[in-house]
Amino acid sequence: MKSVLALITTVLLMAGCTGLPEGITPVSGFDQQRYLGTWYEIARLDHSFEEGLSQVTADYRLNGDGSIKVINRGYNAEEGEWQEAEGRAVFVEDSDVGHLKVSFFGPFYASYVVFGLDDDYSTAYITGYNRDYLWLMSRTAEVSEEVLENFKARAKAEGFDLSELIVVEHAR
Repeated sequence: MKSVLALITTVLLMAGCTGLPEGITPVSGFDQQRYLGTWYEIARLDHSFEEGLSQVTADYRLNGDGSIKVINRGYNAEEGEWQEAEGRAVFVEDSDVGHLKVSFFGPFYASYVVFGLDDDYSTAYITGYNRDYLWLMSRTAEVSEEVLENFKARAKAEGFDLSELIVVEHAR
């Protein structure tokens, strides 16, 4: 009985990490091919796995099995070195909906929810399974103040706490 309860708990925890934050709707009409390539992290809510990193990029490439290879890279000035993490992303349901799950650690997946995306795929708003995760990504290392302010306004309207928002530095 204990092993059954442990299995159920594990499944529920893993499912919770690939869910959607209440009230957040992923973009529809998502085009995986247009999304592939390099994105620059412009702003984020900080977490231990990115703490102290600048010049952060995410590179998405199609794997042979249809999944997406994810390479996140950032510079740790304190250690004087680049850090890189490689993962794998797959769609949670339909491939035209911006709701994926990504794994950097074996069988453990977390939500990757695209809830805002420009028509030209130049900027994207990303969250995880809850509102503790938030990113503004761009095809360029710099964005206008208007783009950043529009992101903040949308995030605030969606219920994100922006008091810990970090604007990511990129080399010029």
